[in-house]
Amino acid sequence: MDSVIEVQRQTHEEIERFERALYTLLSRNTPTHEARLQSEHRAAQVLDRISARVVTLNNLYEDKNVREQEINALSAPPSQPNDLEEFYSRLSKIREHHSKYPDSVAGGFELELAALLEEPSQDDEEYEDEDPVSLLFSGEEAYGKYLDLYANHTAYNNLKNIGKRPGYLQYLDILLDAQNGPVHRELSQEARFTKDYEIYIKALHTYLFSFTKRTQPLGDVHLQQQEATAEFEKSWEAGELADWKEEESKGKKQPTVNGSTNGSGIWCSACQKHYSKQTVYDAHLTSKKHVKASLKQAHGSTDAAPANPNGHSTPAPSTSSNISSLKTRLHNSALHTHLVTSLLIPLSGTLNDTKSNVERRFSLTAREREQELLEQSKPKVTSGTAATNGKDGEDKEGEEEEEEERIYNPLKLPLGWDGKPIPYWLYKLHGLGVEYRCEICSDFVYMGRKNFDRHFQESRHAFGMRALGLPNTKHFHEITKIEDALALAEKLKQEGKHEVYEQETMEELEDDEGNVYNRKTYEDLKKQGII
Repeated sequence: MDSVIEVQRQTHEEIERFERALYTLLSRNTPTHEARLQSEHRAAQVLDRISARVVTLNNLYEDKNVREQEINALSAPPSQPNDLEEFYSRLSKIREHHSKYPDSVAGGFELELAALLEEPSQDDEEYEDEDPVSLLFSGEEAYGKYLDLYANHTAYNNLKNIGKRPGYLQYLDILLDAQNGPVHRELSQEARFTKDYEIYIKALHTYLFSFTKRTQPLGDVHLQQQEATAEFEKSWEAGELADWKEEESKGKKQPTVNGSTNGSGIWCSACQKHYSKQTVYDAHLTSKKHVKASLKQAHGSTDAAPANPNGHSTPAPSTSSNISSLKTRLHNSALHTHLVTSLLIPLSGTLNDTKSNVERRFSLTAREREQELLEQSKPKVTSGTAATNGKDGEDKEGEEEEEEERIYNPLKLPLGWDGKPIPYWLYKLHGLGVEYRCEICSDFVYMGRKNFDRHFQESRHAFGMRALGLPNTKHFHEITKIEDALALAEKLKQEGKHEVYEQETMEELEDDEGNVYNRKTYEDLKKQGII
């Protein structure tokens, strides 16, 4: 066993050296987002090691008995002739240990400290493949630049009584609205008081909490969440959250238990579901789902259940337990809604960047997306290469990349192949601000005359014509309304062109892009040079 005094001295030394290493990490130049995040994660590891050693050192100082025994063993009384006996006994133990383990490596702390301060070189491809920080993020998160909320968006759309299901961009706008008040305040109480909403808001909180920890390793997220929880509990006990206690206080929408009504609905404790009408409640009593839930609840209860007139047993009403579970659910939902709001406020910048990135990717073709993935898979320049290749040049490149990421687009112009807005004169030349609606294509809107003319030979319009039982020939070009198309077909039949138009639809040809045409249309388009 090592000397307690020596362990304390060594722990003090390690703490001081870790503090110097922390200063070295935080003072490094980090021009890129990846380099900054790597440096912060290493600094967080150093802080964890300092905290662990401080706890160990504090325990050693508080254990006064062990320290006193150590001092007494080292300090021999004056009457003892050989006061170095304890020293030589410990020296012999050390020699015995090294003779037994001659290959043991000393200086484990030195290796640990060197690994934390090590900078990857320019040719260090293995580090790029096994970067521990990159493994913390998914591909959609792009090394912590964007949020991956697709799973939460799907869960939100699966909630009941939310009205219109928003798209992903509209869902991001809903979360951005948390800057002006509690998140999801647009939902009705009937939607927020369900079990599904509680599960959804807990999952959203878990993801945002994890993302904040991964992107801000030096921030104390736990302390922020504790403060937000204390603030919520204070408001909850004071009754300031009227939106979450309106049902309980007013009693207008409070569900009742097992068949009893209060003019607003009926609550089935077995199915944990609210029914608005007595007839609907009576009809569900004979369903297999209710019978199974009733038997499960009956086995879990100590009271005998009275027989139901329909021939199956239902448990005895437990009004107090259901009200208690409802209160707990409301408390959990309100708490996690408040915590999610507190996390979304500092993530507003990341949410805006996520929305811009989604809009940019929507404008890319499949080939451009593949090219972007290939560029992302190439090795990136780390902070170590910045030191070897010249810090000034890397700083300028990093500043240029940050300037290119901030795209100024006040006119909401479409993005080109390079991810930047197209020129305004080109936007006006192609008439991209003019809408053309086609009823045959299920009221699809085409922006610009060129896209509108091209869509008559595309699969969407051809499918709509086949659904109407009409051929997609040149006679129906510029026809966008179903009524006009049917009238024109009837007119062609009356004029004796029915045989011609049947012959043109007998054989179909396909171009290089996969669009299908009949022979007559294919030959006309080929003469015009369109295909």
